[in-house]
Amino acid sequence: MSKRAYNFNAGPAALPLEVLERAQAEFVNYGDTGMSIMEMSHRGAVYEAVHNEAQERLLSLLGNPSGYKVLFIQGGASTQFAMIPMNFLGQGQVANYVMTGSWAEKAIKEARLIGETHIAASSEASKYMALPELQDIKLSDHAAYLHLTSNETIEGTQFKEFPDTGSVPLICDMSSDILSRPFDLSQFAMVYAGAQKNLGPSGVAVVIVREDMITDSPKHLPSMLRYDTYLKNNSLYNTPPSFGIYMINEVLKWIQEKGGLEGVQELNRKKAALIYDAIDSSGGFYRGCVNAEVRSDMNITFRLGTEELEKEFVKSSEQEGFVGLKGHRSVGGLRASVYNALPYESAQALVQFMQQFQNSRS
Repeated sequence: MSKRAYNFNAGPAALPLEVLERAQAEFVNYGDTGMSIMEMSHRGAVYEAVHNEAQERLLSLLGNPSGYKVLFIQGGASTQFAMIPMNFLGQGQVANYVMTGSWAEKAIKEARLIGETHIAASSEASKYMALPELQDIKLSDHAAYLHLTSNETIEGTQFKEFPDTGSVPLICDMSSDILSRPFDLSQFAMVYAGAQKNLGPSGVAVVIVREDMITDSPKHLPSMLRYDTYLKNNSLYNTPPSFGIYMINEVLKWIQEKGGLEGVQELNRKKAALIYDAIDSSGGFYRGCVNAEVRSDMNITFRLGTEELEKEFVKSSEQEGFVGLKGHRSVGGLRASVYNALPYESAQALVQFMQQFQNSRS
């Protein structure tokens, strides 16, 4: 096999090589059916077994909490930004949001189209290089829910703990750090994530939600925008993205093999620490963007002295087989996304490259 790229893409992102190889082996003939999983009816027993297994495996990794359901929905996390207020923001209620950066802002923008919103806390004053303190989150009266973004992919911040919202449902966009570490699902009414960072390929959004939240969605909503449609039909109301769900199931198996969420968290912390240490020990040649206590273990953002130097860094890195180190166009700079599937060896190679680049410019 030809050499694999050092893939630091922010999403679609690296998938585990073992998963890709298993999928390759089964691609043409899944389970001796004489068909690819992509060619099968989603109403058939073979596909449905994979579908149900993926749901069960996901809840198992989270400790099998009672009362939660897994939904597979198309349209990515961006469609969830609208579905959440459409389904949960009732008459006379206020949607509460924690404003932490680019993705939180997109979620708020959609909610404002649906009804009244309230910014319960914001880190805008720091240009989103910090996160609000949990005790500074102030809910409005008649709060329908509190929404926060666990990890801002673009800025590179990550909540290390989550607020206790009492009887107000807590909803969290975990697109870029879901299953990268253990968390207590019972704190949340709902968590959701686009699959293309830590769960599988693009095309599926995974929603893990308390069943009592979605048993009776507002009747005026179109069928495909109602959570109860997915609940009542086991996410099989229409044709699901079957290959993506199959891949999610394979990624979940891989996480189990790595020691579950504790195992992947240990590896993720090692990878992130390696790169952050290289930044911090560079004597100012590299500068981390966000406050140290809220640095993301998934998306490491940093700058060099000039934009010209950053362009040189990206160009040189690409020549050495590195992919995806250019920062998001909205903020510039550099970003290394080190999701679950990124091998430790890739992080080591990046640190070595960073040191060589610095030495060649010093």
